[in-house]
Amino acid sequence: MATRLILYALLAAGAAALILVLLAWAAERRLDRLSAPYISDDPARLPDVEVALVLGAAPIGPEGGPNRYLVYRLDAAAALWRAGKVKRLIVSGDKRPPDYDEPAAMEAGLIERGVPAEAIVRDELGVRTLASVQRAETAFGQKRLIIVSQRFHLSRAIFLARERDIEAWGFEARDVARAYSILTELRRYPSALRAYVDVWAD
Repeated sequence: MATRLILYALLAAGAAALILVLLAWAAERRLDRLSAPYISDDPARLPDVEVALVLGAAPIGPEGGPNRYLVYRLDAAAALWRAGKVKRLIVSGDKRPPDYDEPAAMEAGLIERGVPAEAIVRDELGVRTLASVQRAETAFGQKRLIIVSQRFHLSRAIFLARERDIEAWGFEARDVARAYSILTELRRYPSALRAYVDVWAD
């Protein structure tokens, strides 16, 4: 009897895990479809707005060198500013751990790329994509902006922004050809599902 109960419990847990996996995959695919009309890798196809929101990432990658995800986001943000599509760049990331400061690293990287310091605004409380999007509105008063990140990240950010009635477009940064790990590649799926939960719970 006990063995049978254990088997039923394992089957139920397996079925629940499979359902979650399928839901996460469907959520990611739907976010990509919903956001696609607002995303471009060509600045000329984006509107002129006051501000771009540059989403943060760890400055140092798992290999010990510069995080390529962040490098490509900064390249894209600088290109967007040089194209005259935006006047200011909000660099939003995490500064909570000691000796860890994503916004400072992003600001320094943009200055190296020719963006003047006065065009850069640091948001040190962008600990999640949701927080970065919310604070663009609540802390910086933006209801119309371009978000800069890789495609998989933009889909989620644009969904979160537009659900808050923020007019958001995405400037697609170059993606990393070979992800750092399988976890890096797969995390987009539960993150997409979490975006729906964030919207429903708001």
